[in-house]
Amino acid sequence: MPEKNHKLLVPNEVAELIRTLHPHIKKKVKASLHIILSDPHSGKSLKHELAGLKSFQVSKFRIIYRMGKGRIVELVAIGPRERIYEETYRLIKRGR
Repeated sequence: MPEKNHKLLVPNEVAELIRTLHPHIKKKVKASLHIILSDPHSGKSLKHELAGLKSFQVSKFRIIYRMGKGRIVELVAIGPRERIYEETYRLIKRGR
């Protein structure tokens, strides 16, 4: 049984991206964030350079996140599957 909800940490760039999404996709993303917050282990664990991150599928989009300290879930990136993993790798390499 999932524990009490976690807190979501959303970087400004990711929050702005969510605001600009098509309303249909935005609704799906928000519903998926509720699932992630109620069970942060629901996403797929990533490997290699992206180890420590998780990916949650939302249609053709992926929500990339990590477990923070305590009960924090930190969003790292959201985007289409075709390029989100490469973009996330670049963000990680920049030290964000």
